[in-house]
Amino acid sequence: MKKWILAALAVLGVMFVVGYYSLDKEQRMLLSNLPTDRNVLFWSVEQRDAAFRSMDALPVLAETRTIKAGDNPYPLPEGLPLQLDYDLDGYFKTQRTSALVIVLDGKVVLERYGLDFGPQGKWTSFSVAKSLTSTMVGAAIQDGAIESVDDPVTKYIEGLKGSAYDDVSVRELLTMTSGVKWNEDYTDPNSDVALFNEHKAEDGLDVTVSYMRGLPREAPAGDKWVYKTGETNLIGVLVSEATGKKLAEYLSEKVWQPFGMEQDATWLLGSTGHEIAGCCIQAATRDMARFGLFVMGGGVAGGKQVVPSDWFAAATTKQADIGAPGRGYGYQWWTNDDGTFAAQGIFGQGIFIDPARKLVIASNSNWPTATDPEGVGPQREEFYRAVQSAVDKRGPPIMADKEAVAAE
Repeated sequence: MKKWILAALAVLGVMFVVGYYSLDKEQRMLLSNLPTDRNVLFWSVEQRDAAFRSMDALPVLAETRTIKAGDNPYPLPEGLPLQLDYDLDGYFKTQRTSALVIVLDGKVVLERYGLDFGPQGKWTSFSVAKSLTSTMVGAAIQDGAIESVDDPVTKYIEGLKGSAYDDVSVRELLTMTSGVKWNEDYTDPNSDVALFNEHKAEDGLDVTVSYMRGLPREAPAGDKWVYKTGETNLIGVLVSEATGKKLAEYLSEKVWQPFGMEQDATWLLGSTGHEIAGCCIQAATRDMARFGLFVMGGGVAGGKQVVPSDWFAAATTKQADIGAPGRGYGYQWWTNDDGTFAAQGIFGQGIFIDPARKLVIASNSNWPTATDPEGVGPQREEFYRAVQSAVDKRGPPIMADKEAVAAE
């Protein structure tokens, strides 16, 4: 038996070497930079370049669950190319952008890739996943599994009873106004966001529930907004408890398959086997753009209303004051007073949606740091405005298409 095992390991070693040297130089460089620890927030830029396209294959991370796609992809035809008065090359370099897909009135008007990434690849989402998770609350309400956003959280998560979450509603969880104390400092290795996924769960409890039930209260529920990734993980547990379904399977059933996503996606699991709902969906950028179209269309997939008809009207408008003029927070969406809204993740992931212009911008990046409120963050907002300006200059979609035909 020992000889057989050694022989098998030798064969696997040869296969690895052959496979490794069959890759091109860039692919080998990326493979050699894969991180060997779980501290995502403290990986080097080179490690992130390699890992963000392959998070579901890293042996140092937990397992994943597949979000299965459908058989009939939602069409994304090419539209009249958008004429941008903007230094796109410089933007890609500064933002360290891996993918950009701009959809206007259902047509792709700009699509570009960087960092040796491409349309068939799947980039990790980070907190963009939060907006997908909150949408599953809407689906559960539509299905009757959750009665109301005004229900207490403990009605669905038994393990939170007797904690600071006793007085917290589903709505307050969605808007991050629970009043429970939390530290989301991405530069602090002792912050809650750095520690909670490594927490050793109490017997029989999900790891997030086990960690969050021990947090103290710092304000009355509903009074104070504080960004808390851990609470989105609780939302994921809540949806699974209410529906009796795995979160990835529920997202596949409600959106990924019926709306027509082109590729399977994956969702990283925590140590107790539940999806890390506040993070870590690996998906094609074009499919994230499709999700934006699903939202902009009011939540209809496969001819069926997936969420209540008024869900996104509430979810994507200001429900909580975040202390920034003209901006707010909805149900796990960043909102703007002009009617636009966005899903955003650290290191530059995003879906920007402008319903008035029928515009969706899906992008992925590897910023130099997790957040940058004075540099690449504002630059991305500037880019969004440049796209909006270009859309306004070309006029209504129908007129623009007629002009393109006439020019031909």
